[in-house]
Amino acid sequence: MMIELLEPLIPVLRRYARSLLRDRTAADDLVQDCLERAIAHWNQRRVDGDTRRWVFTILHNLAMTELKRRSTRSPDIDVESAENWLSTPPSQEDGLHHRALLRALEALPEDQRAVILLVSIEDLSYADAARILDVPIGTVMSRLSRAREKLLKSIREMPAEPAGRSHLRRVK
Repeated sequence: MMIELLEPLIPVLRRYARSLLRDRTAADDLVQDCLERAIAHWNQRRVDGDTRRWVFTILHNLAMTELKRRSTRSPDIDVESAENWLSTPPSQEDGLHHRALLRALEALPEDQRAVILLVSIEDLSYADAARILDVPIGTVMSRLSRAREKLLKSIREMPAEPAGRSHLRRVK
């Protein structure tokens, strides 16, 4: 029963953790810690409660603890990461727009990014997001509104397509 409830959540937990931490390895470690904690405390959850919301709350709290820990310490850089930063393959225009959008999302304050990820990406209700973040539902709505405004402004400021190029491609 426990495995059937937790296993389908792993991909969305990984996506949310990666969005919060911006580091694939650390996000995977965070998801593992979250699942370990959920399994260890399985008997403490509410039987009639929403398992998804409970696990997301655990993950969010662990992520916030990790982000606070990181802010007090200089970042570690391993050799493999440095090699990836120093040599990057040429990118396509769509990739540039995608990266610009990701940068705009990363530029959002943590509280706004968490809300937009939970509501828009993970498709949680405002009430569920409010419970996960431990804030009133009105705060979720105002953070979401500000986040959407900032993202829209960033998208509008993105460079326009070069003349003759279209987002739509011909299919033969």
